[in-house]
Amino acid sequence: MTAEEESTPIHIARGAIGGLLMGLANLVPGISGGTMLLSVGVYPQFIGAIAEITTLRFKLRSILLLGSVVPTAAIAILLFAGPVKNLVVDHRWTMYSLFIGLTLGGIPIVWKLAKPMSSSLLVGATAGFVVMLLMALGQPASSASAGPSSGLLFFAGLACASAMILPGVSGGYLLLLLGQYVPILSAVSNFKQGLTSSPRDWDLVIEAMRTGVPVGIGVVAGVVGVSNLLRYFLERYRKPTLGALLGLLLGAIIGIWPFQQAVAPVPGQTIKGTVVTLENADSFDAEDWPTEHFTPSSTQVLASLALIGLGLAAAQGVSRFGKRPNGL
Repeated sequence: MTAEEESTPIHIARGAIGGLLMGLANLVPGISGGTMLLSVGVYPQFIGAIAEITTLRFKLRSILLLGSVVPTAAIAILLFAGPVKNLVVDHRWTMYSLFIGLTLGGIPIVWKLAKPMSSSLLVGATAGFVVMLLMALGQPASSASAGPSSGLLFFAGLACASAMILPGVSGGYLLLLLGQYVPILSAVSNFKQGLTSSPRDWDLVIEAMRTGVPVGIGVVAGVVGVSNLLRYFLERYRKPTLGALLGLLLGAIIGIWPFQQAVAPVPGQTIKGTVVTLENADSFDAEDWPTEHFTPSSTQVLASLALIGLGLAAAQGVSRFGKRPNGL
């Protein structure tokens, strides 16, 4: 039975499950939201539904699918942003090791779509790898900086939207490279906290929206514009485009070297536009502290390798659940 012949309730249920997994995937660097939709067999229909809606063609089946995917993805992000952010802040090197494994797990998924090897595929892969290398080398030495601008947050939203569309590309990882991963997850967590506190903390909600609104606008613009542009390249320049995706994945691990840790700020540094002094040094949250690399012990190296293997196995397990991605 094809997806088109599937009953509407099952179609909606698949969309809801896919949306839940996609929302969780967007919180975890290394896992692609597009891959999650592939895993439950609704990816081609999701892409088609976006194309129809953005060109003002409205079909009930497509509307129902988007109506099941989008809300469940949003709920997953709202519920789990805080816990995931805390794990990254408090257990950075272990989580980054897991993220590396999850990222590597996306390579076979894209390779199945891209093979066999060709010169155009190789050129695209090289270009994608170089882009990731330059992004990693361009990261600041520490996370101590001014607060993100609306323009950067908008671009982060665009990145998330792209990751929702393309299997193998992780929105969480792109946010990590852009330095917006923890700030955005913190904003989502604060938004939920402000709405659920008694009495409601509207100041916290408004502060969270200063981050959330430009990100949300970027996501919408990305779904409408970037997704259709990427689909255009996949349809007309399939090999180099898929090659670029492979290069992005291969280069992704450069930017998430696991052995780094947060260090307490010292006077003279600037964090979110505020200069650190002796008087206010203890007032900054740990999530905003600068990071530095450290030399791991042999036990940490072995544990890191084990976590990378676990992440790789988890990504492969997810990719084998459901239908094969022949419909891309």
